[in-house]
Amino acid sequence: MRVYERAPAKINLLLDVLRKREDGYHEIEMVMTMVDLADRLELEELPRDAIELTSQTGNIPLDERNLAYQAARLIKDRYGVKKGVRIHLDKRIPVAAGLAGGSSDAAAALRGLNRLWNLNLSPGELTGLAAELGSDVPYCVRGGTAIARGRGEKLEPLPSPPPCWVVLAKPPINVSTAEVYGRFRPEKVERHPSLERMVRAIRAGSFGDICAELGNVLETVTLELHPEVRRLKEIMRKLGADGVLMSGSGPTVFGLTAKETKAARIYNGLRGFCKDVFVARMLT
Repeated sequence: MRVYERAPAKINLLLDVLRKREDGYHEIEMVMTMVDLADRLELEELPRDAIELTSQTGNIPLDERNLAYQAARLIKDRYGVKKGVRIHLDKRIPVAAGLAGGSSDAAAALRGLNRLWNLNLSPGELTGLAAELGSDVPYCVRGGTAIARGRGEKLEPLPSPPPCWVVLAKPPINVSTAEVYGRFRPEKVERHPSLERMVRAIRAGSFGDICAELGNVLETVTLELHPEVRRLKEIMRKLGADGVLMSGSGPTVFGLTAKETKAARIYNGLRGFCKDVFVARMLT
């Protein structure tokens, strides 16, 4: 038996860091949504009790370091599953890009194994498992558009933003999320984004207001460490993107536009600056 799952990339329309918590994590407020740039997972039962992970790309680990593998191990151990599985990961989302590719793969593995092994786990149970794997995994299990609070595990669904085009560009660098959070200083943030105004813009379906309220306080760190990310933002604006922001801790920058012709122009203009450029639609 085989099942298939899509693992869409996420972008942060808003990311604010409120404080560092006593447990070492940061208290955050985010608004996240998904785009149709996605990995694809094929899950197949094995006749032996084992976990096998394969992929067409050579730049990701295929063992216990991979979140999809960890998801399979967690669900097997938690529910005493003695069956085996081969997971093939067709990787489309850039690695270490601030797009939650690994978290989305883990979420897709949880959903797929729930179906493959007929576990009948509720969305709440899957979300609980997801929280043990990483801060973005609970959101990726649920999908859609949502406010995320706490470490990212406290979710409040929102309506979908109006349909638009999303151009994503990742410069040829990797950014350490741990380093970015470690260097983050709240006092360096000149303007915190407004969660209230962003939510109001989404509920009103106002594309212009959503673009105006985009904000990510982690840019204060990543843009200082990696000037090429700042340069990408400037180029996207000059090419006509209506809203531009770095996603997550970076280094991917995305630009929003309501017009397909403008998305194509931005895409073509960016191809000379970096290899990893994608045009996607916001999922609604």
